[in-house]
Amino acid sequence: MRSICFYFQVHQPFRLRRYRFFDIGKEHNYYDDYQNEYIMRRVVDKCYLPMNKILLDLIKEYGTQFKVSFSISGTALDQFEMYSPEVLDSFKKLADTGNVEFLSETYSHSLASLKSKNEFTRQIKEHKAKINKLFGLVPKTFRNTELIYSDEIGAMVADIGYKTMLTEGAKHILGWKSPNYLYTNAINPKLKLLLKNFRLSDDIAFRFSERSWNDWPLTTDKFVGWLNEIGEDEQVVNLFMDYETFGEHQWEETGIFDFMKALPQAVFKNSNFSFNTPSETSEIYQPVAKLHVPYPISWADEERDLTAWLGNELQDEAYDKLYQLEAKITKCKDEKILKDWKYLQTSDHFYYMCTKWFSDGDVHKYFNPYGSPYDAFINFMNVLSDFEIRVKECK
Repeated sequence: MRSICFYFQVHQPFRLRRYRFFDIGKEHNYYDDYQNEYIMRRVVDKCYLPMNKILLDLIKEYGTQFKVSFSISGTALDQFEMYSPEVLDSFKKLADTGNVEFLSETYSHSLASLKSKNEFTRQIKEHKAKINKLFGLVPKTFRNTELIYSDEIGAMVADIGYKTMLTEGAKHILGWKSPNYLYTNAINPKLKLLLKNFRLSDDIAFRFSERSWNDWPLTTDKFVGWLNEIGEDEQVVNLFMDYETFGEHQWEETGIFDFMKALPQAVFKNSNFSFNTPSETSEIYQPVAKLHVPYPISWADEERDLTAWLGNELQDEAYDKLYQLEAKITKCKDEKILKDWKYLQTSDHFYYMCTKWFSDGDVHKYFNPYGSPYDAFINFMNVLSDFEIRVKECK
């Protein structure tokens, strides 16, 4: 039997309110509570609750044959607690089945892995503790923000103690090789790598409702047919995607929920694939080679690089100024400042400053509260200026 490994990313940032220059030094509430609650409630109703019910029903129907995995950011978990405790309850029901793996990540869905090993490690530990507190589970597999990975980042993750990590099956890294095998970190071979099959993942996540797509409509029989075309010696197909694919990016009217309901039966009936979690997959199969990734990759955009977050002067300036505060933050005991430090690191703040409007503009406009990248930059820098004053005064 070969494996299908489903992984869903669940993330919501704490979006910033309109913070004026004249607020600096006077107003320390940075977040748009109304917008954050509104968006959370919308996604809860359209995606999280209905999709969690579908997955729970599938697990009840197929037992241990059907398994999936989630990586839920700390900022999403915090907002579940604030705005939608019923969603947490539904995830707990999934956790209780034993068929769902919850992965480890940075607490605030941050870019800390690119800047600070200490902050990266601290956030991972905090997120791990949160998962254990809420679901009674200890994460075994690591997923970095937006699947960001390099040889050095993988080595850090191995040093922290993880044996399995997820990342993108980027063409420019794989070359002629297939993403449908296990690989290892080039520096520390003890870390096993699961690579996203971006073609099959994106068929569901992005192309499912695209009527101009030659393969529209996507049916379960068609999808399983593509799975069967994969070479018999290829071990695992990793289907990684945003959880908001279901009901939010692809609306219920597209048939996305019906597709997911029918997929397990089609797989069991017409293929030799089974469903496994990432940690199970890394135990079942042996890696075939080291994967050399000298420069960071991600699952974003056509380039599969970091330019969605760190590709222009606005992003770089905001990112550098934020992390210049780290040394002082480590000496600060103020819980409110430490929470803001955490939430201001969320990668979405830098994503909103992206100027790649030509090739990937529609993607970067999704849930973007700003009129332009420059507006996002000015707003963030105003907030950061006030935050810097507070950090300097912190004892």
